[in-house]
Amino acid sequence: MATPFLAGVAVAATALAGRYGIQAWQAFKARPPRPKIKKFYEGGFQPTMTKREAALILGIRENVPAEKVKEAHRKVMVANHPDAGGSHFLASKINEAKDVMLGKTKGSGSPF
Repeated sequence: MATPFLAGVAVAATALAGRYGIQAWQAFKARPPRPKIKKFYEGGFQPTMTKREAALILGIRENVPAEKVKEAHRKVMVANHPDAGGSHFLASKINEAKDVMLGKTKGSGSPF
């Protein structure tokens, strides 16, 4: 007599687990897709560039070695160089960011 009862409980538990699994899958599929790229900084430029802003422009942390700064500068400049159709304004800001990160700045060196 206990065997049919246990079989019924097992079927009910399987049905509830299946229902929960289907609901979880539908909720997972309905969520909005997350972008696979980094979110860009949406603020404007500050009058005098700070180390934080320079790190955001170059896409690095504030405390990195000079080799990493130069490598990041090279990557960003390849994408934004004026000779390759980039903006002179952005190129000057990228160069200023490199100077700030390397400690070679005297203030806002951007002509813009």
